[in-house]
Amino acid sequence: CGRLEHGFLRVRCDACHHEKLVAFSCKRRGFCPSCGARRMVDSATHLVEEVLPKRPIRQWVLSVPYPLRYLFATNPKVMSQVLTIVHRVISTFLIKRACKTVKSGAQSGAVTLIQRFGSALNLNPHFHMLYLNGVYDAKGYFWPVKPPTCEDLDFVAHTIAIRVSRFLEKAGYLVRDAESEYLNLMQDEEDAMGAIVGASITYRLAFGPNAGRKALTLQTVPVRNESRKGDDLVSKQAGFSLHAGIACKSNQRKKLERLCRYITRPAIAERRLSLANNGNVVIALKTPYDDGTTHVVLSPMEFMGRLAALVPRPRVNLTRFHGVFSPNSKLREYVVPQKPIEEQENPKPKAYSMTWAQRLKRVFAIDIEKCERCGGPVRIIASIEDPDVIQKILKYLGLDHSVDKPIRSPPADLTDQQTTLF
Repeated sequence: CGRLEHGFLRVRCDACHHEKLVAFSCKRRGFCPSCGARRMVDSATHLVEEVLPKRPIRQWVLSVPYPLRYLFATNPKVMSQVLTIVHRVISTFLIKRACKTVKSGAQSGAVTLIQRFGSALNLNPHFHMLYLNGVYDAKGYFWPVKPPTCEDLDFVAHTIAIRVSRFLEKAGYLVRDAESEYLNLMQDEEDAMGAIVGASITYRLAFGPNAGRKALTLQTVPVRNESRKGDDLVSKQAGFSLHAGIACKSNQRKKLERLCRYITRPAIAERRLSLANNGNVVIALKTPYDDGTTHVVLSPMEFMGRLAALVPRPRVNLTRFHGVFSPNSKLREYVVPQKPIEEQENPKPKAYSMTWAQRLKRVFAIDIEKCERCGGPVRIIASIEDPDVIQKILKYLGLDHSVDKPIRSPPADLTDQQTTLF
């Protein structure tokens, strides 16, 4: 991605005839930082401008126990059913808090982003849910609600744990006896991908002589005992962790866009990766652990195993819409932001919310529509994909010596947003 030796476009200014080469993107599903940053900006723009109305928004984050992480990673259908239960619990809580009832037709609305990664590139499926901080009644009137308290979060988290456990027991995944209970995940011992997924979830290694052991970590800061800022609205019940401490007011659209970028960010931030002298990959944690751990060290093969576990299955939608934001909701057209009048009168069919040139400009600060020298209009004159032609052009321009390094990478301020921004 962003490497000229794999193909590029030739663009030329009509005024001064200045030419520039623009490399292609790889468009991979899993963990490309460059493509991930492009998708992040595109998704955040779509949510802020076309989905989320100018109403107060609160983020609810739900983490699940380790066995459920493996179950979600290997069985997306069960994950979807559990997410439906979670949405029903939270939306019912909001409806009752607004002094309404479900039978009256009151609805909340949410957009859920399913993240599959943790700070150490471990597989950690969890839900980032952007909920309206209020409900719509059957007539389309919005009723805001007060922020949840710690007691409210304990109640919601406990209800989620009880109902999810009940569902898994009926589905045959959770087995109870008189003394204990366990999850029957039915893992095939010869399933290599299952071993990689299981090792990634439990922070262990799946390859090499250290297979089964935890990855090497570096502790460079003192152990943290005091509670962190923003952790007041956190509840932990039976392995479930529910957080609801981040919210945006109706007029804080820039803050909302930063929040959307945070929850749609790619798994890898290049500035947190480095190579040790012995060739091992060093991953800097975004936030130190409570025991002082700041870095995780992996061999190249172990690092590739972590990356393989992060790739989602084909055709698994990681963005879900609930309540008034769902496609079949009767209130959706009245809730989502209205398009400009000129677009309503002359609608233009388009597959994406931003064009390819607009993405390049917004994500990488590359403007291919305007000449960087004279400011004249720029147009595409050729698409170069033949390896022999690529090599000749790069050699003629003296760029063949830099083919080992991409000419563009995702901006650091986009790929590694800090929670302190909110």
